[in-house]
Amino acid sequence: MPSGLHIIGVLDPQGPVAQSERLILLDATAIMLAVIIPVIVATFAFAWWFRAGNKKARYLPDWSYSGRLELLVWSIPVLVVLFLGGIGWVSSHDLDPAKPLAQADAKPIEIQVVSLDWKWLFIYPDEGVASVNRLVVPTGTPIHFRLTSATVMNSFFVPQLGSQIYTMAGMATQLNLQADRPGTYPGLSAQFSGDGFADMTFDVQAMTKADFDQWLNAARASGRALDDAEYGKLEQQGVAAPVTFRSVDSGLFERIMQTTTGRGGGG
Repeated sequence: MPSGLHIIGVLDPQGPVAQSERLILLDATAIMLAVIIPVIVATFAFAWWFRAGNKKARYLPDWSYSGRLELLVWSIPVLVVLFLGGIGWVSSHDLDPAKPLAQADAKPIEIQVVSLDWKWLFIYPDEGVASVNRLVVPTGTPIHFRLTSATVMNSFFVPQLGSQIYTMAGMATQLNLQADRPGTYPGLSAQFSGDGFADMTFDVQAMTKADFDQWLNAARASGRALDDAEYGKLEQQGVAAPVTFRSVDSGLFERIMQTTTGRGGGG
């Protein structure tokens, strides 16, 4: 790759889900090109062959029907639909967001996600810490997300890891992802949610298990505690800089999910 040139997004997958999604995209493109390219070539070939100056071209104005030609014309789109439909059917089941990663050997890490106006809250219930607009994960470890919204419907998306999924007030959706290599991957809100929508971004920092444990220890040693009063401040509309909380009230995610009715948002 040339110096200074870096491809990001769905074409630069950094996890098994995103890799599978890119493969689906490439397969679907190849299937459609198998139809598009011959059609384009045939269009130019017919135009050239039936040009006014070609005396060898036969003009048959009374031609009306050919069973073999009809079979050929209809068989091609039927095959395309079957191939594309088959890929969509199989992959939609294989990449079900709630389905655990088949190739995962390690125990998944649990992360609870809350979309607010206009920030992202990440709670690590087993580790007892939380962060805003900064998602830290260990590489090679499956991540099981539970996601909800404290305001309007939103959409959680990390293009290089795959699988956009919606967050909705009063309910929890699930998502399984994994980062294979250390790095910083941009995450975003893919659903318009008001004035601060454009700034509703976050960084996914994937690091080795040792570095992740070191981050946990540092998080537990500093910062504020995330209790109901502190969460009340986060609920206020506005963008926020990344911040880490050394502890989290037990059951906070469930209380958010149970008491939120989709208020706020807009603007």
